[in-house]
Amino acid sequence: MAKPNHHSDKRVGKSKPSKLKAPETKYSKKKTASSKPKSKASSNSDEIRLNKYIANSGMCSRREADMHISIGSVMVNGKVVTEMGYKVLIDDEVRFDGARINPEKKAYVLLNKPKGFATTTSEGKGRTVMDLVANATAAKIRPIGRLGRNSLGLILFTNDEQMHAKFTNSKHGVVRLFHMELDKPLKFEHLKSIQDGFKYEGKLVSVEAISFIDGAPKNEIGLQIKNTGNTIIRKIFDHFNYEITKMDCVTIGPLSKKDLPRGHWKHLSDQEISNLMML
Repeated sequence: MAKPNHHSDKRVGKSKPSKLKAPETKYSKKKTASSKPKSKASSNSDEIRLNKYIANSGMCSRREADMHISIGSVMVNGKVVTEMGYKVLIDDEVRFDGARINPEKKAYVLLNKPKGFATTTSEGKGRTVMDLVANATAAKIRPIGRLGRNSLGLILFTNDEQMHAKFTNSKHGVVRLFHMELDKPLKFEHLKSIQDGFKYEGKLVSVEAISFIDGAPKNEIGLQIKNTGNTIIRKIFDHFNYEITKMDCVTIGPLSKKDLPRGHWKHLSDQEISNLMML
């Protein structure tokens, strides 16, 4: 056995004795993998407790949220979470009873769109409607439905997913009224065919109402439709060999562009929001 060298007293710096780890044996406890999503570190200031996230979305109170979490009604990024105190990031995908929810305060912005702006949230598309409402709110709003770049009129923006679903449901959606101008007078038999519904590419196309406008030339019409896209409207008139020269959305449900100049936006009042919710 080697003897320690008692004559070597020189040391270079000081070093702490290293801790010896107990050897792993077959009796050592092994960590078992948990199927629960791991709660994120609490040091991240961008995190929010899951129950608060749910409460902020307007679904229920924090206490009720805890109950829903405990019974497995809440999913985070595709995994069921039942852990109390679990924290999420604002950008996480949280679903409550299958529906995605948003913790931001609900925002509802109505724009009277001018020509020359595309209805898209994508970058690289030139001027878009998002440029017009950029200063309206910090919430992540997006447009409901579309208007063509050269179409005019009302577009509603919101981060309320339930309202998006309500508006985009073609059977139970919200009626929009358009003031249309065509390249030539609309024949009465074509107006009647549009009103009664007709087959287009094997599918029935129908509108809520269509009529001539009192005191205006026969190439000006009013059209009510629930569909939120503008493509179907153009297809209707293409089918009867008419070209739309002007399309202006003048009402969305109970909302109108009265006192809202072209190119301007406004936040909906509590009464206007309530009226939409009751549709």
